[in-house]
Amino acid sequence: MNIQAEKLKLIEWLAGLTDQTLIERIKFLRETQSAPTDWWEEISPAEKDAIDQGLEDAQNGNVTAHEEVRKRYEKWL
Repeated sequence: MNIQAEKLKLIEWLAGLTDQTLIERIKFLRETQSAPTDWWEEISPAEKDAIDQGLEDAQNGNVTAHEEVRKRYEKWL
């Protein structure tokens, strides 16, 4: 089926919707698709610094094995 026919089917389906929650989700999808932003531009300088520090630590081998972290924090998991 061609794209125009698919669009028409979607328009017909959308016109018949009565579920307000679903309509709000579709509106959100439209808004986020029309104005794409990079999440990096939306985080604070402190968050960017923390990510950069984590990447530097990983490159330098300053990491803790996943198994060790799970053992250390298993009572909260």
